[in-house]
Amino acid sequence: MKVGGQAIIEGVLMMGKRVVIAVKNQDGNVIVEELSVKVPSNSKMFKIPLIRGLISVYYSLYYGILALNRSAEISTGQKMKKSETFWSIVLAVGLAVGLFIVLPTLLINLIKGLKENEFLFSLFEGIVRLIFFLIYVYIISFMKDVKRIFQYHGAEHMVINAYESGEKLIAENVRKYSTIHPRCGTSFVMIVLIVSIVLFSLFGLIRSNDLLWRILTRLVMLPVVVAFSYEILRISSKGSKIMKILTAPGLLLQKLTTAIPDDSQIEVALISLKEALKEKVNTDASGIEFLG
Repeated sequence: MKVGGQAIIEGVLMMGKRVVIAVKNQDGNVIVEELSVKVPSNSKMFKIPLIRGLISVYYSLYYGILALNRSAEISTGQKMKKSETFWSIVLAVGLAVGLFIVLPTLLINLIKGLKENEFLFSLFEGIVRLIFFLIYVYIISFMKDVKRIFQYHGAEHMVINAYESGEKLIAENVRKYSTIHPRCGTSFVMIVLIVSIVLFSLFGLIRSNDLLWRILTRLVMLPVVVAFSYEILRISSKGSKIMKILTAPGLLLQKLTTAIPDDSQIEVALISLKEALKEKVNTDASGIEFLG
């Protein structure tokens, strides 16, 4: 079965038959917890193209946020208030929409020569988004806590690569594998940027271009972009040479968002994956191909 995961604070989230987090507490002990799975098992919706992408991304985000909050509590020993969680999510969404959707559109709209050519507008808008994203990742990579998360991100990928290669899940086998994985959320972001350039440029054929129209289409059509991007990610992970070329920039981007983990971080990722692969009665998350 396919598994997915996510680096969290001092730990790793793994999604397989079960959704599990393994997190180091302040004493250095690894705490393992299963997150409550609310995914209906074997639903036909998980097999419908485009729809399955939205479902998978939704649950990846849902459990990702849940795991991040819980990992923060375990690693610090402090309980988070619900209000803190709410405002953290609001701030994160607001920052993402403002910095990566609205601001690039506003900036490119200032260039007169691009206003009447929707394809060029979307192309340069996408380039600005990419530049903003790279700068953002580069800046946060200097933060101590983020560096640790990037190491756990690398550990997560190495462990999943070892599992998908049929290796026995021990640290010695894991160390020889790459920190890069084709189904990673970082690669997914790159695909979203590329798909958005193509899709948004088509809207110039529908009606006259203006700033409000462009911003609204970017926001409203984001689920469509996500759905198509997920399908491309699925195809690329199956070995298509053409798709591998298209997703190569995303794999390079993972060089920024992953780092070589130490042995203890690999062990945490192994514990999380082994627990996620254990059978659970009645419900499981195996119908969804989570982002790695």
